[in-house]
Amino acid sequence: MRKLITALLTVVLFIWSCEPNENVPQTVEFNPTLKDKLTRVDPSSVENRNGRTAGIEQWIASVNETIASQGLAIQKMEFLGAEQAGNTVFFANTGNKQLSSDFVPNDPRNGTGIDVPYVIDGTELGTSSGMSEFETYSATVAAMETWGNVTCSSGLEIPNLGVASFDIGYVQYLLGFGGIAGYFPGTVVHGGILPGAFFDAVSPGGASSILGVTFTFVWLDDLDADGKSDVAIKEIYINDVFNWQDAPDDVLGNGIYDLETVILHEAGHALSQAHFGKAFASGNGKLHFAPAALMNAGYSVARRNISGTDNAGHCSNWSNWPNN
Repeated sequence: MRKLITALLTVVLFIWSCEPNENVPQTVEFNPTLKDKLTRVDPSSVENRNGRTAGIEQWIASVNETIASQGLAIQKMEFLGAEQAGNTVFFANTGNKQLSSDFVPNDPRNGTGIDVPYVIDGTELGTSSGMSEFETYSATVAAMETWGNVTCSSGLEIPNLGVASFDIGYVQYLLGFGGIAGYFPGTVVHGGILPGAFFDAVSPGGASSILGVTFTFVWLDDLDADGKSDVAIKEIYINDVFNWQDAPDDVLGNGIYDLETVILHEAGHALSQAHFGKAFASGNGKLHFAPAALMNAGYSVARRNISGTDNAGHCSNWSNWPNN
């Protein structure tokens, strides 16, 4: 049994009456200061492009012209493919024209200090394939805790700011699929489990091919002058078309996808990891990756551990944090 209690406008408590789970807190408090962190945008200054006919690159270019006044640009989107290789699409060269980007510790534009917090959209939890809001929330928290527990990045804290009682997601808003005309600087936003039409808007045929996608917003100014773009926001969205389950032993080919694995992959992008490994098709047409890793561009099996190349990539980004 689950109760959703809203108090003090921005304080949200999720209380579940269920079997205790030591890995997932039974009560989550929404940070009451988060409403002050939300940077609102005048909706009249942003064209709602629902039903657009332009390609994604043309559309993003137009959006970037609009949000440049806020010092922002959508730099890239990284998506995980379903039974095929996903992709990374770059939209904007910033800084010294390099395409890499990282969070900057103590960035005053973000206001998060040396933490990289995350927030979860509480209005778009649960899946059409039967996973409850509690189960999808739990998968999200477990994935973020997995990255937070990697031992090489002891200086990195990834706090849970809680569950928003209102529909969040700036990309979602820009595409005309709900969301809000505002964003949370310095924060990883789990924007929700969205319908296939959103993913078709992201990329042609996306509803049937994209499991999840991560958008990177960057600041136009390179504050620390390191030649990399400074990350402003990361937003993650999951495609509700697929058969999502809590399936830690899943293997490709049964039509089931492990939700925690895909959130873990997208959270890797949110923490600056790129896709890894080469894809090739075997004689039976199935896609394989060499080497196999969580951060491969396509889904192959459930992977809930950070090891091998995934661990190495994370450590290269975060082992010296915040003294980068």
